[in-house]
Amino acid sequence: MTTENEQLNNPLHGLKLDTLLDELVAHYGFDILAEYTNINCFKNRATIATSLKFLRKTEWAREKVERFYLYNYKNLPKADDTQYEITPRQRIIPAHQKPREPKELVLGQAPAAKERSSNSNTAKSFSKSDNFKKKTDFKDNKSNNKTYKPTDKSFDPWSNSPK
Repeated sequence: MTTENEQLNNPLHGLKLDTLLDELVAHYGFDILAEYTNINCFKNRATIATSLKFLRKTEWAREKVERFYLYNYKNLPKADDTQYEITPRQRIIPAHQKPREPKELVLGQAPAAKERSSNSNTAKSFSKSDNFKKKTDFKDNKSNNKTYKPTDKSFDPWSNSPK
């Protein structure tokens, strides 16, 4: 079986991004897209043209909209872990899975955004007192009256600049 035959069941196969966005905006509108995808191009003064421009430049946002299209608008079952790692346009959708009616999404009921696991291990939270302490430490260091003095008096940082 060739990959071309496998892609025939994929609703994204041969679908242009502007057609996909037109269908989503016609059915859900920009407000629902902004809330459920959490992409800023749908939030403030959104238009099809500006959204397309952003989505064509930004791969992660385009993939997020394509996932939204597959699993909310086409209402396909969620992909398994191995398929989820592949971009939506390259996913192999089994022949027995057919698109269904779009999910009914309600404004204000979007699930909370998941925190990225890669950042949660390295992120450190600071309180205002920590921030204040750092600022005061900096002030204390400045109060030592140590100023920068070049050791070489002939040093001129602007000597190589054009005249």
